[in-house]
Amino acid sequence: MKAIAYLQFDGKAEEALTYYEKALQVTSVKKVRFGAFGQDPNTPLTEEEQNMIMESRIEFSGNILMLSDVLPSMQAVTGEVTKGNTVLISIIDAEPEMNKQIFEKLSEGGTVIMPLSSTPWSASFGMLVDKFGVMWKFNSEASKFLDSFVN
Repeated sequence: MKAIAYLQFDGKAEEALTYYEKALQVTSVKKVRFGAFGQDPNTPLTEEEQNMIMESRIEFSGNILMLSDVLPSMQAVTGEVTKGNTVLISIIDAEPEMNKQIFEKLSEGGTVIMPLSSTPWSASFGMLVDKFGVMWKFNSEASKFLDSFVN
């Protein structure tokens, strides 16, 4: 079993996929649009909705991130999709240079909360919110730090 981050968007999943593909040096992208399935005549989708991302997966550096759009009709049930801080993606145990490359790309159009720097617990630690409102935390020594504590 694996736990992964799954990001939902209000019609911006395609743009987010392109953005993350470049920033994270993605090696594999898979996506399915809502229009790939037959239409329910009782609830037909607009052309725009048919082009939205129903499910997608990107792979980078041995990691997986999934993204999708939430149709307006689905939001009546699931609630409105809003930018927020309930999802945080943590990039852990990467070399400081890799952290720097990804941090710089993800911060474009976003907000740096804590610039990448050396801290007592990590040689490369920082936090940002990207242009889609997703919070990212970088900690090059997360596992080493946690393993140094006895429970």
